Amino acid sequence: MGFPDTRFNVNLSILFTELPLLERPAAARAAGFTAVELWWPWVDAPVPDPAETAALRAALQDAGTQLVGLNFYAGQLPGPDRGALSVPGAESERFRANVPVAVEFARSVGCTSFNALYGNRVEGVPEAEQDELALENLAFAARAVAEVEGTLLIEALNAPESPHCPIVSAPRAIEVVDAVNAATGLDNARFLMDLYHLSMNGEDLHEVIDRYAAKTAHVQIADNPGRGAPGTGGLDLAGLLGRLAEAGYRGWTGLEYKPGDGPSADAFGWLPAPLRAADRPAGPRRHPA
Repeated sequence: MGFPDTRFNVNLSILFTELPLLERPAAARAAGFTAVELWWPWVDAPVPDPAETAALRAALQDAGTQLVGLNFYAGQLPGPDRGALSVPGAESERFRANVPVAVEFARSVGCTSFNALYGNRVEGVPEAEQDELALENLAFAARAVAEVEGTLLIEALNAPESPHCPIVSAPRAIEVVDAVNAATGLDNARFLMDLYHLSMNGEDLHEVIDRYAAKTAHVQIADNPGRGAPGTGGLDLAGLLGRLAEAGYRGWTGLEYKPGDGPSADAFGWLPAPLRAADRPAGPRRHPA
């Protein structure tokens, strides 16, 4: 496979999870990667002890890895939850409490991309009420990330694996992006294009790229079926990433796939070592990512 124009980062919440959190940045660096991303690392603590954030900051810096993407608190992820910001009550409150903490941690390590996962539908609560709460919380988050010149990412998941999440198509995610930008006037909400999720939905990936590359600020990949490394399924990921580059995308591409039965360090054979480091030159981006 050839990926000469793609800048990759490793998702440390799905790869290298056989290691403790603080050992993962160094493991990614040893595998040749200099950029990483994370789901919110403290699943049960939207506001963790400052000593924990300080330890993760030191681990990233000591390893020589740049954090380029961070999820806000999203409930039990991995697990049954698919986000918290649309869930009335305690989960919404946890999300709002997490936002300034996540933004400050990201600022301290130079990260400006923040993924805000929507949340599952809640029985007994009108969908319109959940969507109103979601927009309110997304606008709150967009204003917070604007303080660090950041980007708020909206991701579409896939319906087979997330049947209770309402954001399970590219057009629906774009609707949310546009609604947030209209609500805040900041124009700092963008699409997170996860090619695995979109392929699981049966969407036309070429059409998605052509229509939405200009509104995309982060990309994630895994092969389908299986959510494994590129080459383990049937997706033409080299062709898709090439099409993104042709459409003007110059942001990060997160490796968010399962490593298989072996250690994560063995899951990168598809990508030549010289293409793993993130300090290779890239063209100008459409939007901060």
